[in-house]
Amino acid sequence: MKKIFLTTLTILLATTTSVKAQSDSQKDFDSKYATELVKPGTIAPDFKMKTIDGKTFRLKDLKGKTVVLDFWASWCPDCRKDAPEVVRMYKEYHPQGVEFVGVSMDTDVEAWRKSCSQFGITYPQVSELKKFKDTDIAKAYGVKWIPSMVVIDKEGRVALSTVLPYKVDKYLKELHPTGFKPDYDTLTIDGDHGKLVAVIQKPQLKPGEQCPMVVLCHGFNGTKEFPLLELIADSLQKNGIASIRFDYNGHGQSEGEFQDMTVPNEIVDTKHVLNYVRDLRYVSKIALAGHSQGGVVAAMTAGEVTADNSMDLSAVVLMAPGAVLREDALRGNFFGALFDPLDPPEYLVLGNGIKLGGKYIKTTLTLPIYETAAKYQGPALIIHGNGDRLVPYTYGLRFHQQWPNSEYVLQEYFDHLFSQNTYRTADIISDYLIKTLQK
Repeated sequence: MKKIFLTTLTILLATTTSVKAQSDSQKDFDSKYATELVKPGTIAPDFKMKTIDGKTFRLKDLKGKTVVLDFWASWCPDCRKDAPEVVRMYKEYHPQGVEFVGVSMDTDVEAWRKSCSQFGITYPQVSELKKFKDTDIAKAYGVKWIPSMVVIDKEGRVALSTVLPYKVDKYLKELHPTGFKPDYDTLTIDGDHGKLVAVIQKPQLKPGEQCPMVVLCHGFNGTKEFPLLELIADSLQKNGIASIRFDYNGHGQSEGEFQDMTVPNEIVDTKHVLNYVRDLRYVSKIALAGHSQGGVVAAMTAGEVTADNSMDLSAVVLMAPGAVLREDALRGNFFGALFDPLDPPEYLVLGNGIKLGGKYIKTTLTLPIYETAAKYQGPALIIHGNGDRLVPYTYGLRFHQQWPNSEYVLQEYFDHLFSQNTYRTADIISDYLIKTLQK
């Protein structure tokens, strides 16, 4: 029923500190399916309707509260697909005072009731028990497609109208900030091309107490301040797990020239960081996580340290791993800059003016990404978005297929930077690491 439209981003695999800047040119389903939904800022139309139990429900009775209206039906395939996510949001945000109301377009009460039981829906459900397009509520709220969702603020005005649940989740997350202030230390570690600047966040520990440590690796042309990595680090710290983020050589605050950067020397940088944290007395377990090119580096590093028995990793997390880079090198097209793969130039000037060294190209041509990563067989999570046009999700799926102890999460509509709802991606990753490292 739905079709996604994405424009090409100028720099493939680029990770910046502004997720919004990477997604401004991207259209989503709201541009097609939510055009007639009630607009933000308007007064939400009041309504009175019967609940699934035959009681009378009035929207005005919830005035002064944030309300989420979920327009759905038991016969709607997309509604059934989204139902578990809506239930999850209800469980997370209802304790914070957010009310959820399911507005069903069902005509069969028993089918409606059965679906509510199947998905564990316990929040109020109302319906006119009429055909979708004959309902007064659909006309009042401009609902032309289901599922659709409308968020109403405490003043009774529409705050958000969308056909995409992740937008509701993001709105509610930002509506209730945690107020958490991270505690961190900045340090330097010797790397392959000079000093690496790193940040450690760790929980408050008693003398002699230990905790797990997660090494977080940024992507191509990125930095340790990538918002997704910061969110993960904050969540881990709140839950008793330390983390270290660092800038690779030639990136951010670290020493070295970007033109000298290669995947192999980023692997060396990562090993230096792993060795550093391994020697910290308060570290009990070590996990490795990386985004985009950092995901490739994390996967290959995990394979290498497993093969030579130099490190026992307790978990690996790959976020949109950029394993497409070898094929790009073989095609002679890196980030839109063309070259002869049989005779690589001294450097390529990319769209943002940075120079990519010829050594990067030469080493990437024969980079044994999956072959090396296969040597690691421990716990892993691979998370990707099916809206990623920079690195198609099949590249992440291949890691899952060769790692029998891995879990795979495909986030619908999400792009390479997970910019649709970085909070949700961070929560999934943090929950996995907490579950795995605190066994």
